[in-house]
Amino acid sequence: MSVDIYQKLQEFRQKGVDAVIVTVTEKEGMGPADVGKKMIVIENNVAFGTVGGGAIEYYAREKCKEVLLSRKSFSERYILNDRGVKVVDDSVVLPMACGGKVTLFYEFVGPKQYVYIFGAGHCGAALARVLKPLGFFITIIDERDYVINALDDSADVKVNQGFTDYIEKNGLPDNRYIVVCTPSHTNDYNVLDKILEKKIKPKYFGMLCSKKKVGDYLARAYEAYGKDIDLSNFYSPIGLQTGGDSPEEVAISIAGEILSVFYEKEDINSHMRDLIKK
Repeated sequence: MSVDIYQKLQEFRQKGVDAVIVTVTEKEGMGPADVGKKMIVIENNVAFGTVGGGAIEYYAREKCKEVLLSRKSFSERYILNDRGVKVVDDSVVLPMACGGKVTLFYEFVGPKQYVYIFGAGHCGAALARVLKPLGFFITIIDERDYVINALDDSADVKVNQGFTDYIEKNGLPDNRYIVVCTPSHTNDYNVLDKILEKKIKPKYFGMLCSKKKVGDYLARAYEAYGKDIDLSNFYSPIGLQTGGDSPEEVAISIAGEILSVFYEKEDINSHMRDLIKK
């Protein structure tokens, strides 16, 4: 039974699943990879469709693992013969006796990044509204059902569950973006504690709190896990020094900081967390 590649792609986009579309864009000589053939590959090397089978398809599926990590698209040229895998003049030689040449285009398809917001109150809801049109996939978690039910459609996934229960039961992948803005300092610290306990490595971990409170949190964290814990990606007080204290202004400040991390603009020197070093 043939697979509708575009229907699968739509399913993955709705669920926030990263995917790579591999397309045969050029072909010279003999070989099974005809121009226009497509394959979608997602995590765990699960694939749909085909680019011709054999060594080229095996190699392409392995290559997709790199694409899913880098989140970058590119083309690669292959020479099909039986001399083994090696690089010759910017082409990869694959062990196939066909003798032809093939170019594959690897297209990463997925959101800009995944943001997990713990706390769906005024600031959390405002942040979801700011981030949504920027291409982020947003999951928002709150244990208060009336708060979750009041949210609009800015969040892609809305979870009515305890904050640490969510992490315990679902985990959090590494290299994601995490924002903590729960209704209590206890919940805030418990989320920080759970992330350290599980040795989760976020790309960005921001917590909404005062300079004094962050000092208290860090003291407890260092006491529990030692001075060597890596908090280089921990941003608290959260956000850029833009000014304003309304939920919308705070959300813009946080979104700006998230973008600065995403685009590696760490030289801007206007993070709120820098204030605690002065």
